[in-house]
Order: sequence, then C-alpha cells, then structure tokens
Amino acid sequence: MTETGAIPDKWGGAAMNPTVEFFHSAVRKLVAERLAASGKSWEEAVGDPSLELTREDFVRIEAAMLATGYRFEASAQVSAVEEPDKYKPEGVIGDSGQQPRDEQGRLIVGAGDNVFHAKSDITGTARLISTVDVVMDMLLNGVPDGTIAVIDDSGGTLTAPILEQFTGVICMGGTVRSHLGILTREYNIPCLMAAELDGLKEGDRVLVEYSRPAADAYAERDDAGRARIIQVD
Repeated sequence: MTETGAIPDKWGGAAMNPTVEFFHSAVRKLVAERLAASGKSWEEAVGDPSLELTREDFVRIEAAMLATGYRFEASAQVSAVEEPDKYKPEGVIGDSGQQPRDEQGRLIVGAGDNVFHAKSDITGTARLISTVDVVMDMLLNGVPDGTIAVIDDSGGTLTAPILEQFTGVICMGGTVRSHLGILTREYNIPCLMAAELDGLKEGDRVLVEYSRPAADAYAERDDAGRARIIQVD
C-alpha cells in the first residue's frame, strides 16, 4: 500500500500542448492537496467518492487558465458566439487588396488542400455557412443550386444535415484528415480543407480547382500543389 498522503508516480512526461499541461498540473496539485488533507493512502482515497473531482473543480481550473490571458482557439464561429470571453476573436475573411491573378487575369481569392481528385474544376456561388441559423434556414428552405459552402467548422457536425446538397465545400480549418474532409470524401462532394482566403465574399462566383491532385495528408505543406479559388464573373 502506498504511504499515507503520497501519490504514486503514475504520470508520464510533460504534455506537448501547454493547455493540456496547465490542466494536468492543476489536477495533480488539486489531487495532492485533497489526498494530503484526507489523511488516507492512495488506495483508500481512489475509492472514496467524497474525494472525487467535481465539475466545479474543473470550472475553477479553467477560470484560472483564462485569468492568465489565454484564450481557446475557436473550432467554429458558434464557439465565440456562445462564450466570447473564452475564445480568441473569430477569424474573418480579410481583404488585403493585393490578391494575385491567374493566367487569365482573374483574382485568386484563396487556396486550400484538395481532399480528393475530382473529375473537373467547379464553378459555383460562395455562401458563408458558420452558424446554426444559416443551416436551419437552408434545411427549411433548401440549399440554393450551385452552392460552394464556405465553412469554418472542420468537425462536420454543423453542416451534416445539408452536406449532401452542396456543390462543393471550402473549409477554413482542419486538414484533409478532419471529420469534414472524411465526410465530403465519402459523399463524393469536392472539398478543400485548411483554406486560406483573401477577399472572398458572400455571393461571389468562384471557380475552385477541385481537379487538382489530392493533398498528401502526411507530407510537408506544398503551396504549389494547393488548389486555387478564383473569382469569376
């Protein structure tokens, strides 16, 4: 049996992510304090429900981390809408005014990693879809024909009810291995992941190079191989 008040060495090395390390360290400290105050051995303490960590404990740990000035990365705009104090300001599509042009003189308003090789490039209308309200409206009234959905949520859950109705998808986050990338590949919906956009606006007509080779999920970033998003009339 472990000595009274002592915690067995059950921990590995430091976490690779500073956020995870903050939580791990705080939990270890709290457990150590609670165990010492109990006067019990580790084996006695782990079976004692009165010593369990509670939701309030984790709320306090999160509050302590936020008090350092840290803010979470939002996985979707809805995160920042629901709890704006916890997340970094949501990303918006900037407009540098210095977009490059393609061989035909058209503005290139973004590029991303192609999930799979489509038979041809696709022209459609860019529609920004980042909130439940927009999804509900399209669910009730239908997705307009030719919609190229511009999505910031790489998880796939937000747009799952209407995903099959998109002509194409441009996702501003994730990788080709993200849930949204997997879903679009399974549903055969052309998709770019990790797209970087500059000057793209709601309602723009765009041509997306979905016929480019699929990005290698395990290779270094290849800017020359990324599919372009080109503004057309």
